[in-house]
Formats: sequence, structure tokens, C-alpha cells
Amino acid sequence: MMMLRYTLACLLTFSFGLTSSSARPAPYALRISCGARKNVITPPTYALWYKDIAYTGGVPANATAPSYITPPLKTLRYFPISEGPNNCYNIVRVPKGHYSVRIFFGVIDQPNFDKEPLFDISIEGTQVYSLKSGWSGHDDQVFAEALIFLMGGTSTICFHSTGHGDPAILSIEILQVDDKAYNFGKGWGQGVILRTATRLSCGTGKPRFGEDYHADHWGGDRFWNPMRSFGKGADSPRSTENTIKQTSVSPNFYPEGLYQSALVSTDDQPDLTYSMDVEPNRNYSVWMHFAEIDATVTAEGKRVFDVVINGDTFFEDVDVIKMSGGRYTALVLNATVTVSGRTLTIVLQPKGSGHAIINAIEVFEIITAEFKTLRDEVGALQKMKKALGLPSRFGWNGDPCVPSQHPWSGADCQLDKNTSRWVIDGLDLDNQGLKGFLPNDISKLKHLQSINLSQNSIHGGIPASLGSITKLEVLDLSYNSFNGSIPETIGELTSLLILNLNGNSLSGKVPAAVGGMLLHRTRFNFTDNAGLCGIPGLPACGPHLSSGAKIGIAFGVSIAFLLLVLCAMIWWKRRQNILRAQHIAARGAPYAKKRTNVSHDIQMTRHGNNNNHGQARTAVENGPSLLS
Repeated sequence: MMMLRYTLACLLTFSFGLTSSSARPAPYALRISCGARKNVITPPTYALWYKDIAYTGGVPANATAPSYITPPLKTLRYFPISEGPNNCYNIVRVPKGHYSVRIFFGVIDQPNFDKEPLFDISIEGTQVYSLKSGWSGHDDQVFAEALIFLMGGTSTICFHSTGHGDPAILSIEILQVDDKAYNFGKGWGQGVILRTATRLSCGTGKPRFGEDYHADHWGGDRFWNPMRSFGKGADSPRSTENTIKQTSVSPNFYPEGLYQSALVSTDDQPDLTYSMDVEPNRNYSVWMHFAEIDATVTAEGKRVFDVVINGDTFFEDVDVIKMSGGRYTALVLNATVTVSGRTLTIVLQPKGSGHAIINAIEVFEIITAEFKTLRDEVGALQKMKKALGLPSRFGWNGDPCVPSQHPWSGADCQLDKNTSRWVIDGLDLDNQGLKGFLPNDISKLKHLQSINLSQNSIHGGIPASLGSITKLEVLDLSYNSFNGSIPETIGELTSLLILNLNGNSLSGKVPAAVGGMLLHRTRFNFTDNAGLCGIPGLPACGPHLSSGAKIGIAFGVSIAFLLLVLCAMIWWKRRQNILRAQHIAARGAPYAKKRTNVSHDIQMTRHGNNNNHGQARTAVENGPSLLS
């Protein structure tokens, strides 16, 4: 016999964990109407759905609701394969806590689209659900739901194409629940996700959500699929309107209405049996709900049964009245089951001539959360995506390494056991039509062992920061448009085995440390770079000038050029002045000549008079000698 601990709602005393919704603020709740351009309020609960702005890419479209239980929303968002195989909703400012995350699927209201796309869903990097063919015909398959701890202040929900139509999402709900909700014991915690496999309300024929039951919001708005009977003639329903005690009790706030209906086995079929299909080789958390509501059972010992799951007895001599403390009182039993096959079967086996009873069943697949990729490396890849102009078909959304079923194309991952995080140890993006530049942030990918970016159109310089990736063994940047010189830091890559820089526009002398790699048996190819020189197989370099000398020469050339320009401007100015003067002289020549002749005549007349007076004065002065 396998006996596991069980959870008794009635034994959760008021001094331990009894919490009413009025004693603390309302839980965080975010509902997104995918593809909607404005907020939407839907009957009958008048839930508020926020518009779908700035969360993701994709294409908004009109929607067709595939199921009666689907929220009455008129839009959805779908993700064509041209936008890549991985597309994510990135939701920020989510308070740390425990959450129920639910995603409803939609059908695009256009004739040319697949009416039932199949795709995978991951939450925080862990795959939680794969849609199966025929999902649109089953109420409990038109959505995926999981309980998860969100501790990073964000929520990332991704949709992964599987080649069977474009993922189409009608709505996303992130509803906070009690931090200790669904604690199944050993193994439960932040590293575990509970995916809802089924949730049944027995003895009723109407599907209900927690909102329909007026349930406490700290329990989440759970969907309860109706189970009228486990099999024809195998059981009969019971119901009551009496109050059920000990239902909405922390940490598992169950609605009272859940316990007001039940299934009871019959004389023809004393065993009460429920079977469901599950994924093989998984662990499941099974929660069974009981309340004695049968009017024919009024005291302890009147109904006793064993609980057997997949052939193993988990609970023996279950007496609901005894274990719950009375009639019309809730009792919850929980067991963890390892299933090797594809079927999970719960059998309630009565003792003696009695019958078994059950009110509700919940089954969760226990999923170990995937380790995430180091945050710095994710950020570095996102910057590379932008700088290199990575085509949309690559996707590169979410986490590069997880879910392990859908890693990023071109990025190779390795689990670092020291940090329990995934790291990027290879980039293989050759011949992908990349046209951008290689950013310095590539140095944050410190675990890279191989980089192959050959046969693209990447331009700009080779980042000197590459020299800090000490584990690098292969660096292939051949047949691109890299220019400038080879950084000397490349010579610090002591683990490098292959260096291909051929087919670029590199120039200058190959650094001595890089050339010295030949001594370490590094294979390299520098051909088809017209400006490279300095090692065997390349042209010899001219006289080597220091950086200071190069700067001095450049400065001198600049000064000489400025002086030459200044002299040319001075000569041109003087030449213009001379030409202007000659032009003025040419226009005033007749007037100037006439004026010159008159002046000459006056001067000659004055000169003649002066000569006469001079002669007379001479005669007087010399008169006595002449008269003697």
C-alpha cells in the first residue's frame, strides 16, 4: 500500500493560514484581449480585458470563438511563419508572486486560414502545452492553463510554430493566486510548474468558471468541466443547496458550489472509476474533493472506501464525515502519481456494502521549470539581432535556449553546471544575407567557442572586444565587407585554432601577435584583402610610422594646405584690384588727356613770362657794365 500525506481543508485551523480576501488587497489580475485596439468589457461577469498594445508582433484579425466557454471577444492575434517560428508576449511590471496563467486559442475569421492551427506554448521558457488535432471540439482543450511563480517582475509567454498553421491567440490571463496554493509537498516550489490536465465538477451538466461560482479571487478564475457521469449506469448524481463548510480556506480557495454536487456509485457498479489520457513518463498531482451531501449517509462509518490510482492504494479507509468533521463539510485529498503509460485511472473502492462518492477532481502535470539563459547573453544576442539586421524568419524572441524543443536558429547552447544557466557556445549564421555591423556587445558572449559569420555583407570594423572571448576556437568572418585593420587584441585569443578573414576589405599590417599564432598551429586565411601586409603570403609593408608620426604628418599636410589656400586667396584679391583699376582708367582716358593738354599750355605760358621777367631783371642788374 502506498499512503501519501493528504490535505484536509477542515484541518487548516484559523490560527494557521486562515486568510479572508478582505484582510489583504485584491490579487493582481491582467486580462488581454489579443488583437484589440481598445479595452473590452464582456458579460455576464463584466470582466475588463485590456487592449493589445506593445506586447508583441504578429497580426491582429477578426476571431471566431471555437467553444461555448471561450470569452466573448471579437479579435485575436496570429503569428505568420514569415515572422519566425517563435513569437512572444512580453508583459512587464508583474508583481512577484504565484500566478494562474491561461491562454485561450482562437480561429481566424477568414476563409483562407487553417481553422484549427496546431502549435506549442511556453511560459517563462518552459514548454507547457502542445495543441492536439481536434482541440476546437472539446471545451477543456480550447485553452492552456498553468500555475507558476513569476519572480522576475515580468511574464514571457511564447507561441512556437510546428508547421501546422499560424498560432492564433484569443486572450491571455495572468491571475494572482495564494502563494501556497496547490502545495503538493516534496518538490513543490518556484522551480515547478503545474499544468492543468483536467478539472472536473462531478454530478453536474453545466460548465462553470470560478466567477460563475462567485469564488474568492485568490483562488483564480478556474474552469470546471462538467462530469455528469463516469459511465452509463456506473453512478448517479447527487446535489444539495445546503451550505458547505470549510471550502474557501487559505491557501486553496475553492468555491462552495463545487461541493454541492457529486457522483455516487451504484449497487451494479460499486467501484467509482474515472480514467483519462495523459502524457507518459510524467508525474501528476491529483486533487480529489469530497463532501458528504447524500441524505442517506448521516454518520461516521456509513461510507468508507479506498482510493486506488493506477493500481496503487494511496488512501485507505476514507470516511468523509469522520475526516472532514461532519456532513456538508469539505475534504481535499492530494496525491503525487508517477505514470509510465498513457492512462491515469482513479478508482474509489467501497468497503463492505457501501458506495463511494466524489465531488470534484483536479489533475496537474508536474513540470520542472527549465533553466534560463544568462541574462547578459540574451541581451547581447538581442543587440546582435538588431545590429546585423537579422531576417524576421529567424524569430529570435524569448529565450535562446529554452524551451529545449524550440531553440533559436543559429545559436548553439550549453548548460553551465556552475551557474545552472544556459550559455551560448556557438554562432552559426553563415550565408544568411546579413547586412549590418558586428557590435562590441558580442564580447558579452563569453562562452563562445565558435563564430561563423562568413558569406554575408557585414561591414565596418572588426570589434577589438572579440579579444576578450578567451574560449574562442574558431573565428570565421570571411567573405564579408569588413574594413580597417585587424585588432591587435585578436592575438590574445590563445585558444584560437582557425582564423578566416579572407575576402574582406581589411588593410594595414597584420599585428605581430596575430602572425605569431602560426607558432601555436593556428590556421588562418588573410587572402583577398588588398590592403593587408606583413606576413608570409601577403605584400611587404612600407616604412613603419608610429601613430605620433602619422598624426604629425597629417597635421603638417593640413597646415600646408591651409597656407596654400590662403596664398591663393591673397593673389586672387590683388589680381582683382589691378583689373578693377585698369578698367576704370580705360573708361576715363579722353577726359584725362584733354585735362593734361590744358595744364601743359598754362605751364608753358607761365614759363614764358617768367623768362621775360628774368631777362629784364638781368639787364638792370648788369646795366652799368653795359653803359660803360
